[in-house]
Amino acid sequence: MARHRHRISAVQVDKLGPGRHADGGGLYLDVTPSSRKWIFMFTVAGKRREMGLGAAGRAGVSLADARNRANSARALLEAGLDPIEERRKEKEAVRQIPTFGEFVEEWLGDNQAQWRNDKHRAQWRTTLMVDGAKLGLMRVNQIETDDVLTVLKPIWGVKAETANRLRGRIERILDAAKAKGFRDGENPARWRGHLSALLPPRKRLTRGHHAALPFNQVPGVLGQLRGLTSIGARALEFTILTACRTGEAIGASWSEIDLDTGVWTIPAQRMKAGRAHRVPLSTSAMSVLKQVLPFRSEADFIFPGTKPGTSISNMTMAQLLKRMKLGDYTVHGFRSSFRDWAGEETEFPREIIEAALAHVVGDATERAYRRGDALERRRELMNAWGAFCRGGNDRLCSSIDQLAAE
Repeated sequence: MARHRHRISAVQVDKLGPGRHADGGGLYLDVTPSSRKWIFMFTVAGKRREMGLGAAGRAGVSLADARNRANSARALLEAGLDPIEERRKEKEAVRQIPTFGEFVEEWLGDNQAQWRNDKHRAQWRTTLMVDGAKLGLMRVNQIETDDVLTVLKPIWGVKAETANRLRGRIERILDAAKAKGFRDGENPARWRGHLSALLPPRKRLTRGHHAALPFNQVPGVLGQLRGLTSIGARALEFTILTACRTGEAIGASWSEIDLDTGVWTIPAQRMKAGRAHRVPLSTSAMSVLKQVLPFRSEADFIFPGTKPGTSISNMTMAQLLKRMKLGDYTVHGFRSSFRDWAGEETEFPREIIEAALAHVVGDATERAYRRGDALERRRELMNAWGAFCRGGNDRLCSSIDQLAAE
């Protein structure tokens, strides 16, 4: 039987004229004036059937591939199955498997609770659907290593952080797809022992720490801010005095402030670590609040923006630094200024200083035994920082204590 097969040579595939040319075993090259294709002819239940195997020629299915497809069809026939019907079932099954883009949307919807805000969720969607756009229309079970490399290679050496973030998020999506039974085998986006052998090590970020003003120059900056009347100036002053992050300050609302106890409670969804954080407000920080209290509106933001219902933008304070000729430094860098001052100029324990910065200190066991947040010890620290920032003797802001006493 085998000697009656393989009658067509690879050269003949592109040269044979119109007609059906048998290769043997039910495989034919069907040539017409307008097409050249492979077909497999067989009989099921006494009925003659034809199954297309794809276009033939240099731009289509090769002779070797056509023979492999015919062999697969013959194997199904020997098992008592109809190759055409089995292919239909296979295509139907594929249609039920979501594309990468569809699964990303479903997964994002199912996992909303893990993000602190809509912006973070939007960042995930942008990373996966824009940076990973070439995967969007692929079925999740069809994505292989080469497909992942296609989206990573163009940015791996030039946008290291974006590329690493994209790889990790693709890996997580494909892990979820496997957990739902949509794919099997190894995750093609896995780094250790897989992509690590195919891509060069990711370049470490060169941006380093945020540029921080030397702490001994901070009182002078606070002195300049006292001479400005803008909301942005008050926001920057408050940010420095509380050693908080930019986003925590610009999103601060009056409902988070207890003016009676001098405590600012930032909810978990607005914190980087996802845990609520209490900030003891020094006399200096309280004075800032008293200055902006007359501007309180229904929107409830402590530092309202120019548009109704909004807060100042995250660029307001950065632009203010530039106007003050301090553009080489960052707002976030003032946290480092505070950390350096506290570590070099005070005797407060490291864990108190780190707690003031809302950093997680120690392992899970240590944190379990240290359930308190040392609020009053931190209040001593922040009051000392406030006093330092106004020059130690109020020479930079003589009105602070008067305002705080009102």
